[in-house]
Amino acid sequence: MFAQLAFLLRPILEQEHIWRVRRNHALEHATVHMLNRQRVRLSGRASGTGFVLYGDVPTDKVQQASKEALMRMKRGEKHWAIHPNCGTNLVATGFLLALVGVLVFGGTSRRAAWERFPLAMVGMMLASVYSLPFGMALQKHFTTSSDMGALTIVAVRKRTLRLPIIGVVTVHEVVTQNP
Repeated sequence: MFAQLAFLLRPILEQEHIWRVRRNHALEHATVHMLNRQRVRLSGRASGTGFVLYGDVPTDKVQQASKEALMRMKRGEKHWAIHPNCGTNLVATGFLLALVGVLVFGGTSRRAAWERFPLAMVGMMLASVYSLPFGMALQKHFTTSSDMGALTIVAVRKRTLRLPIIGVVTVHEVVTQNP
């Protein structure tokens, strides 16, 4: 079903800017996978010009991991493009839970809503179970593209941000180019 929908939406998904973000999103995931194998925990965000990683990790590790990730993706190791901790999975979970809530409680009186509460609980448990595979399918077909083509890594830049409450955060910007 997702594959057919992605095929229908190809004119949108393959627009230049969207495709760049999807490629960089896949490379971000692959890089995070490489760093996770070294017990490094971080998060990231992709854009049309590359991606950023948030977390205290040495720059040389980010450089090595991103190069290895790109090499593996270009060799056809597409599975690195999908990550279980992606924000797409959070969105998928929220969407499914809200959908259950609307379907079960929508248009009902307060009394009927209480009577349907057990149904909502079961529906939300099922939605929680299926949200991870749903989110992973969304990543595979819509939010990432494992086709790296001629993508190259141009630079890896480190900077720090001082954020209220959190404190100092290390940020690595991985700049990519798509000739």
